[in-house]
Amino acid sequence: MITEIEIEGFKSLEKVHLKLGKLNLFVGANASGKSNFLEALRVLQGIGYGFKINEVLNGKPKSATSEVWEGIRGGSRYATFSARSKPGLEAEREIKLSTVLKVGDSQHQYSVSIFKNGIRSEALDREERTVPSTLAFSFLGQIPQSPLFQVHEKVKRALSNMQKIDFDMATLRAYSQDSVAQRIGERGENFAALISKILMEERLKKAYLSWLSQLTPMELEDVTVLPGALGEPLFALKEGDNVLPAPILSDGTLRFAAITAAFFQMDMPDIIKIEEIENGIHPSRLRLLVELLKSQSGGTGPQVFATTHSPVVLAWLEESDYKTTFFCRRDEETGASIIKPLSEIPRLVELVKNQSLGELFTEGWMEAAF
Repeated sequence: MITEIEIEGFKSLEKVHLKLGKLNLFVGANASGKSNFLEALRVLQGIGYGFKINEVLNGKPKSATSEVWEGIRGGSRYATFSARSKPGLEAEREIKLSTVLKVGDSQHQYSVSIFKNGIRSEALDREERTVPSTLAFSFLGQIPQSPLFQVHEKVKRALSNMQKIDFDMATLRAYSQDSVAQRIGERGENFAALISKILMEERLKKAYLSWLSQLTPMELEDVTVLPGALGEPLFALKEGDNVLPAPILSDGTLRFAAITAAFFQMDMPDIIKIEEIENGIHPSRLRLLVELLKSQSGGTGPQVFATTHSPVVLAWLEESDYKTTFFCRRDEETGASIIKPLSEIPRLVELVKNQSLGELFTEGWMEAAF
């Protein structure tokens, strides 16, 4: 779990320092910096995998040891911050990422400075080094011959064990290639195969079905998978005597079913990242989505980072959620993203006693508040 993060010089994030919780929501207008924050996490994930910095930023084809890795949007060319008032300086900028990680009962601090597709310096707890900017790999990507080997491995896993959820509806509606799966793919690959695995354990099946039954007004009786010609599974719901396969389900039902399944994976990631959580889901069911994220990220569940534009999602938040719900906006002069927790916006707690948080967001009050 990442308990604290500082990002400097990355895309629109000139300098951002945030304290994080188990569920972290990022809200704001388009191009306010929400997605850039998630992409900074992706840079850390790629470093944890041991990829070269050029590969982390620009992408990596499938190999014998790894799947296709999609680089950040715009690649290394647009990775660094450039102030609107000082254009042309992006080539001279470094990207600095610093995190505090809680790994089991221990806490570690990892920081890295990236310059011209290489690493200039890194620090893990008290172990620090300065390196030439042309060095491609993080020392976390190498096998250290030191007593800190186990610490390296723990931090590598904490950084790399993230899962991005960016489901493609056509993929969710398709047959899975595998018969069973421990984890769903970023685009929804092996969704039905994961359901097959969930259905094998009665306790998980019952919990999963209870969430889906609250989503739809229909009399949902069961979740199942339908076999294809070669036995490959297809997701389906049972309503009375009717079996409803994935291709005829609504986008909202299917997306919610897949997001929910991600919280019942056998191979559970440490971190789940979801962009625009409200996509395809009816406003009347967004409260259920908020409850899902809050309950499933609690305790031993994964840490969640999610973005939203929805005032309805905000309306269902409680004051206790404000410390880890972050409002994002762009500074008009510099173009830098400013990100602050709702708990630090002056007068907000007082105002929501008479007006909903969603209304304050819709009216643009938050943008003028800081």
